[in-house]
Amino acid sequence: MKKRLFQIFGFLLSTLGWLFVSCTMAMDYWRVSQIGGQGGSNIIKVGWYWSNLWKDCFIDSTAVVNCRDYAVLWSVTPYVQGVRGLLMIGLGFGFLGAILAFVGMECTNLGGNDETNDKILLSASVFHVVGGISDIAGYCLYINRIARTAFNPVFDPTTLRYDIGTPLFLGLVGSFLILVGAVFYLFTVLRVIFPKTKVVYAYTSRSYVTPRTRSRTLYTGYYRPSRQSRRSRESRESRQSTLSTGSKSSEFSNISQITDEKISDRDAFV
Repeated sequence: MKKRLFQIFGFLLSTLGWLFVSCTMAMDYWRVSQIGGQGGSNIIKVGWYWSNLWKDCFIDSTAVVNCRDYAVLWSVTPYVQGVRGLLMIGLGFGFLGAILAFVGMECTNLGGNDETNDKILLSASVFHVVGGISDIAGYCLYINRIARTAFNPVFDPTTLRYDIGTPLFLGLVGSFLILVGAVFYLFTVLRVIFPKTKVVYAYTSRSYVTPRTRSRTLYTGYYRPSRQSRRSRESRESRQSTLSTGSKSSEFSNISQITDEKISDRDAFV
């Protein structure tokens, strides 16, 4: 149950983060610059310059907006092209990661067994991490461009100095949520990354030993008889065997003599 809750929470965080990132690409006021604000009459003339990834605009105090769209791709400033590319790469990885996360979650029952689900969710978290880092790199590149112009002491004073707009902060928050969701995914699939070590027991084949011989073999390693004792025992056994064979042969000879005498007496009587 705890694993399922972590996965759902991570999915919600990562999805919310990608929603923030995708919204920032269509939002205005990535950078803002204000001019005017002073006047000797009752009407204060104020104007704002603002830009995003697709156009540059100017708005005056009468709320009239004039914009210049970026006509073609190769006419755009190189750093804007870089930010576009990084954000689109991040959104692509995030789309794949969201699909894999939806399939690999335990509550959806789409990936198969637990081991397959964990592997799918691990790949989804990797896609989220790569996409989140790509988005952070894009936002940092844009912020760096604004900061270099704003804090340059030898910069032309007639050039506009822009401030950081709201979409950049929203995009950084979304990237942070994506990474947090990926961490929740990784926390639930630690068994795949660090599997438990399996202890293998090796069993050797042993012959069955009766209790009498078992008790006898326990002490043979410590009290092994000497060679002379073994030889004397073998000679004793050989003598006993010869005596037994001699007694058996004498018995057979006695029996044969008795039977011959009985047969001769019978013939004489007849």
